[in-house]
This record gives sequence, structure tokens and C-alpha cells, in this order.
Amino acid sequence: MTTTTAPATPPAVEPDPVPPVPSGQVGHRRRHGLLLHVGLIVGLLLMVGPFVWMILGSFKTTGELRRIPPTFIPEDPTTGNYRELFDRLDFPRYFFNSTVVALAVTAGNLLFGSMLGYALAKLEFPGKRVLFVLMLATMMVPAIVTFMPLFVLVSNLGLANTHLGLILPFLVGALGAFLMRQFISTIPDELLDAARIDGAGEYTIFFRIVLPLCGPALATLAILTFLGSWNAFLWPLVVASTEDMYTLPVAIALFAIGQQETNVALQMAGSVVVVLPVVILFVAMQKYVIQGVASTGIK
Repeated sequence: MTTTTAPATPPAVEPDPVPPVPSGQVGHRRRHGLLLHVGLIVGLLLMVGPFVWMILGSFKTTGELRRIPPTFIPEDPTTGNYRELFDRLDFPRYFFNSTVVALAVTAGNLLFGSMLGYALAKLEFPGKRVLFVLMLATMMVPAIVTFMPLFVLVSNLGLANTHLGLILPFLVGALGAFLMRQFISTIPDELLDAARIDGAGEYTIFFRIVLPLCGPALATLAILTFLGSWNAFLWPLVVASTEDMYTLPVAIALFAIGQQETNVALQMAGSVVVVLPVVILFVAMQKYVIQGVASTGIK
């Protein structure tokens, strides 16, 4: 009769005890976290403070706004500034002008910027690197440098005081093309090559494959472009020579300035009206903006 001996079970290995964290290091981490939170709170107050002051100021009278020391909460809240704003301004006309210009400029940047970004990211042609460097160089030129030549060109083309004059110079920008180029570069080449093997042309690949994959980048570009066009002041002020072509920022700024003094309360109410659509748009699309910024590497 044979007996089998069970293999010996190795003794359990106890994990090494985790060394305690020195009390000094714990205190350092707590101080670091506290300083970080204090810095974030200060930054938040610096960013949100003027916006809150603008909203509260829109419900104050001009006298209360000019009072020293100033009051933070309105002592006698009033909606008279908003009533005066809509009574004095042809608000629907100015809102229409701003909306048409901002939407057209945004649509142009989305289309042409993504086209240029696709060409720079996925197509090979002579002078590609030179073109990319020149495009980046234009981002380093201050806008005021090209302001006068651009205005002379628009005037010579007979586009002054027209919607085209407000829209055409800004239909595409280097920032949008660069952002789209960075995002499209992350799309696998094998996906596009498979479409070419199936007989798809470049336009089909761009509109049916590339663009649907660029949702986050397009949302980011749309927010940035719409914000800049909606808040534009200097260019509409110079190009629009009649009141019926004014955009909202121009109309509010000009009508809030009286013969004797500036109506600060009216400007506050007008600023709230101008900022509100942009805030709503950003809140609605903030998820895509964060994805677009993260994926395109813009810090």
C-alpha cells in the first residue's frame, strides 16, 4: 500500500508594513492643500467678481453706482435700466445684426478652418510645411497692424457699411485652422486609406468621415469664434456708418454716452444683455469644449 504525501504548503508571506508618514510631511501636505485652495478661491473671485458686480449694477441707479464708498447690494433695486435700454434702442435690429454676423463668421471658420486643417494634417503637397509656418506666423501679428489695410481693402471693394464688410474679413482664421489641424492629426491614417480603397474621394472622406469625428474640436472652435465675433467692437464701429448696421456692443456703447456724461447704469444693463447669449451657449457646450481643448493639446 502506497501513500501519497501532499506537497507542503509554503508559508504565507506577510506584506511589508507600510511605514508611517512623518507628521511633518503630513503638515506640509495640509499647508500645500490649504494654499492651493486659497489661491483657487482668490482666482475665482477675481474672475467672477466683475461679472457679479455688472449684474448687480444693472439694477442700481446711476447715482448709486457713482456713490463713494460704493454699495455692493442695490439699496433700491430697479429694472428701469432695462426698460430704458429696450425703449431707446432698436433692439431687434441690433440683435439681428449681431446674430447674423456672429453666426456667419462662426460657420465660415468651422468650414474653411476644418478644410485647411485637414489639408495640413492629412494631405501631401509642395510647400505644406512653409504654408503651416506662415499660418502660425500670422498668429503672432497684432490685429491692429492689419486693421487699416483691411479697412482700405473693404472700402475699395464697396463693402463698407454692409453685412459682408462685417463678415468677410473674418471668415477664416489661423487659430481655427491650427486647432483643427491638431485634432485631425489624431485621426488614424488607416481609416482614411480604407475609405480611399473603397473609392471615396477627398471631399467624401472629409464630409462623411473626418467632420463627424471632429465634434469636440468644432464645438471649441465655435465657442471661441462666436464669442470673439459677438463681442467685437472696433471693427463694427469703423465699418458700420449708419445706425441700422450697428451691432449690439456698438449700439449700447454709443447710446449709453450722453451729451454731458456716460450713463453707467445703462451700460451695465446693456453689458448683461450682450453677455447673456454667450454664457448660455458656453454652458450648453462646455462638455465638448473641455474635450476639444484636451484632445488638441491647447494649454
